[in-house]
Order: sequence, then C-alpha cells, then structure tokens
Amino acid sequence: MNLLVTGGAGFIGSHFIERAIEDSGIQKLVNLDALTYAGNPANLAAVAGHPRYHFEYADLRDKNAVLRIVRDHAVTHVVHFAAETHVDNSIADPNAFIHTNVTGTFHLLEACKETWNNEPRTKNLFLHVSTDEVYGSLQPGEPPFTEDSPFRPNSPYAASKAAADHLVRSYTQTFGFPAVIVRCSNNYGPRQHSEKFIPTILRCLRARAPIPLYGDGLQIRDWIHVSDHCSALRSLLTSGRLGDVCNIGANNERTNLDLLVTICDLFDEAHPELGGNSRSLITHVTDRPGHDRRYAIDASRLRHRFGWSPQAHFQKALHALV
Repeated sequence: MNLLVTGGAGFIGSHFIERAIEDSGIQKLVNLDALTYAGNPANLAAVAGHPRYHFEYADLRDKNAVLRIVRDHAVTHVVHFAAETHVDNSIADPNAFIHTNVTGTFHLLEACKETWNNEPRTKNLFLHVSTDEVYGSLQPGEPPFTEDSPFRPNSPYAASKAAADHLVRSYTQTFGFPAVIVRCSNNYGPRQHSEKFIPTILRCLRARAPIPLYGDGLQIRDWIHVSDHCSALRSLLTSGRLGDVCNIGANNERTNLDLLVTICDLFDEAHPELGGNSRSLITHVTDRPGHDRRYAIDASRLRHRFGWSPQAHFQKALHALV
C-alpha cells in the first residue's frame, strides 16, 4: 500500500498518520497538506523522520500538483481529510469552503481515477472523510442519523461537504471508482485546533476569561475521541468495499452546556490554585445563524460489519485532556 493522506498536519489527520505509519502493510505514507492556519507541522514531529513518511506541500486546488503527487508516489490508497471545517468561517466567507472542499475533492478524484484507470478495483481505495453535519439537525427524541438519512445541510460548510459526498458517490456509480464515504460525529482529543469548542473552553479557562456559549447552550452533539475515529478509519481502509457508506459515532450525546460545565469542574479540580468557580465564566452569546440543534449518529453498520466499537471512556479521556 502506498497511502496518500490529505490534510495530515491537521488534528485528526496527524493522529491517523501517527497510528498508521507503523503498519507494516504500508510501504509509503505521503502527507499532502497546504499548511493553512489549521495545519501544524509540529503535530507530526513524532513521524517526521520515519523512513516511510513523505511530506508534500501542496494545495488540492492545484489540480496539476495533485496529479503529480498521485503519480510520482504510485498512490494506491487515499484517506481524504483535507477540508475547511470551521462553521463560523464558512458563514463569514464561504468561498474557501467551496474551492477546497468541493473543487479540491474533485481534483483528487480525477487524479486517482486517471492514475488507477487500468488497475483492478480491488487494488485501490479512496476513503472520503465527511461529517454528520451533512444530515442537518435532529429534534430531541428523533432517532439518530443513519447512512440513508436525507441530506439537509444548514451551513455553507455542511453544504460544501455534502456536495463533495455527492461527487464521490457519483464516481462510484458512474465509473466504478473504488470509494468509501465515512461520516463522523464531533471529535475531541489532543492537538485540536484552538478555534474548536473544547480548545476554546480550555483557552478561556487558563486566561480566566469569559467562555462564549452560543444561545441557550442546549445544542446536542455526539462526541467521539479522535483515537476511536482513527481506528474505525483503519478498519475501513483495509476492509471497505466499493460504494460503502459508514457512520462513525460513539453514542455519547451531550448538550454543549453540560459539556462546558463538566470541563469547568474538571479544570477547577486540576487547578485549585486559580480559585475555582470556573462556571461563573460561562457567558451566553448570540446564537450562530442556522445552528443545528442536535446531531446523533447510528454507527451500527460499522459495528456489525467490521466489529468496530469505540474504546475511549469519555469522562476519563476528557479528564486527561483537561
């Protein structure tokens, strides 16, 4: 396997590479990253000198660069993480989300299709990492999203990921392209970018600054540790079948307010010298436009077909993270 990982200097991508690089079945692991604000080379310090690791500084929006990389490294498998993901940024300026998430995915699909055109379909795999946000929002009491739930994206970010999903699916249906799509719930863990919810909380706690909480804080998310997401992806990379779609979730629903209160209390336990009462820093702010009320994932297909299950204990993992 010559594996291409896109966006490998980011949060989830770097965790995936750290785990995959030791797999003896991988002859070469290539990380394609444009090192935008969300990409940090320090995330890969542990693997930078590995003989099977190769870094390619490139942007998915550059179709010639993408094709060159796929050809030069004789790529056989792809795990496609690279994307603009910050919902607030997509509301302020959707442009980068369309060009990176849609056009960038198209360039990668085309490069692989052209390179793999005469190869047996069983030799290659394109693993497209999407999001549960393509499904839109659930109301309390509604059953979780399944792989057959309709798309109802409510932000430009979610719409751009839904468009990319449709592109990938169309390539499997039209060209017999060997692709698998995964849609995961909210990730947490070390090295997550500072713009995200949990790192924002921790940053404010350290500074004893107000912690912004959108609206009433009763939005519900299903949280999964990044290590469990990566283990699911590795199972699919070796055993996924053309056209598969799998949800990845931990059946771990929490309101944003509950999660925030839990982190405040854990922080006070860890740092009594700061005086405690971190809950007083919680500051309700105007809600985000189009803010989805609830996400919940049914990951039974992944569990039954691949024997996968999440291993991280939420409270223990959150305590370690804090």
